[in-house]
Amino acid sequence: MTRYAPLAFLFLLTLAVLVIGLVWLPALWGAAGLSLIVALGIHDLLQTRHSLLRNYPVVGHLRWVFEGIRPEVRQYLIESDRDEVPFSREQRSLVYRRAKGEEERRPFGTRHDVYEAGYTWLTHSMAPRPHGEGDHRIRIGGEACRRPYDASIYNISAMSFGSLGAHAIAALNEGARIGKFAHDTGEGGISRYHRRGGDLIWELGSGYFGCRDHEGRFDPARFAERAVDDQVKMVEVKLSQGAKPGHGGVLPGDKVTAEIAEARDVPIGEDCVSPHFHSAFSTPLEFVHFLQDLREGSGGKPVGFKLCVGHQWEVMALVKAMLETGILPDFIVVDGKEGGTGAAPLEFTNHVGTPLAEGLTFLRNALIGAGLRDRIRLGASGKLVTAFDLVWAHALGADWCNSARGFMFALGCIQAQTCHTNHCPTGVTTQDPLRQRALVVEDKAHRVARFHRNTLRALDEIVAAAGFETPMELQPWHLMVRQKSGEVLSADKAFPLLEPGSLLQGESGYDSYDGAWRLARSDSFAPVA
Repeated sequence: MTRYAPLAFLFLLTLAVLVIGLVWLPALWGAAGLSLIVALGIHDLLQTRHSLLRNYPVVGHLRWVFEGIRPEVRQYLIESDRDEVPFSREQRSLVYRRAKGEEERRPFGTRHDVYEAGYTWLTHSMAPRPHGEGDHRIRIGGEACRRPYDASIYNISAMSFGSLGAHAIAALNEGARIGKFAHDTGEGGISRYHRRGGDLIWELGSGYFGCRDHEGRFDPARFAERAVDDQVKMVEVKLSQGAKPGHGGVLPGDKVTAEIAEARDVPIGEDCVSPHFHSAFSTPLEFVHFLQDLREGSGGKPVGFKLCVGHQWEVMALVKAMLETGILPDFIVVDGKEGGTGAAPLEFTNHVGTPLAEGLTFLRNALIGAGLRDRIRLGASGKLVTAFDLVWAHALGADWCNSARGFMFALGCIQAQTCHTNHCPTGVTTQDPLRQRALVVEDKAHRVARFHRNTLRALDEIVAAAGFETPMELQPWHLMVRQKSGEVLSADKAFPLLEPGSLLQGESGYDSYDGAWRLARSDSFAPVA
């Protein structure tokens, strides 16, 4: 028996420990938890930053818990299919289905209130046409352009490497290659992840990333070295963007990795500044000459600019500079203030800049009134994700359309609206390697291409129903808009069109246009005194 005594002792000791643990540990854990709560309550009473916690210690913390999960609770449990924040579930779901190649039909009729103010529809024909091939293209390149580009009428809008992660950029460019459409680089320059073979529109912002000297000024030699690359099809100068026109930005040095520094021609680890104004020009005349220099430096490729319409006389000043010098951009992209961005001050996002309908109409009329519309292509961007969005933009004057967030949804974006935090849950707008791992380039690239293809097929069906062969035949009078009064107007009445050359004659018939024309001067963006 004695040789089993140690084993018996160990058994009894283990049993005793288990019994004591079952009896005492919950009490110990409870005491520890209660102590922590008491400590937190004392801290809340003594701290001076939050008055809510001084009056409601401990339980006041629930406010921040619920505030943190509010967007997700609202998005998944509360909002209706048509609540726009900023894109409705209906819009997002349509993109997801088209990107995956799933069924997109809907039963039981429209969920829209067709009698509410602002409801817009396309008039259809009693003699519809056969459906087109879904690959409509527009030639971009004027008389001075030696290498015009046949662009798709639906392309990826500007999103920089840095605001989007490496996997997202690579998937977008691969998708553009598969679908044979264009990918705008954004102002962050051409990164190694843009090199998947998709056509590129190189956007130059005020930081001149990828073609700058050590002082941040435009460097013609560096520009020419990269612009002649066959993958670069067009060059676009960003004057302003819809979500934050006239606002610059800073990428903190701790986010300037070796890859970002390589794309932007900036030092690793130092703050990367995007000024809120350009240093390469300061007057309309200097600007059009800058465009001419870019055209020559790129080997004769199409050159243009993007802007959100602001002071109307400034647009007229650019038009006057074009007329005076004979130097015309090959294209202009109008960005509506409803456009998106990774991060912007709330006041800019909500209240600065002209919405797309008014901005596109104004610029189209400025070119028509000056007799230049037929020589310059117009692009449009700003919440254009459905086929009817494209119909609407074409009818108001666009030759082609761009979309950023539509293609982000195709990548898998769930509109978590955490783009500026580096915590994107789907790996789209983050530089975190672990989060980016969720985005598989090969899979998402095909979703990007399918979204593009299926959207253009849907566009063809609508255009054919209206009796046309191409979207370029659409005009404002094919759109009907319900006013607040209940009256229905065609879009050419809601957004009147000028007569060709009427601004040159000083008889446009609209005081706003004639007044802006009189205020404009080609040698300055300031109005005539």
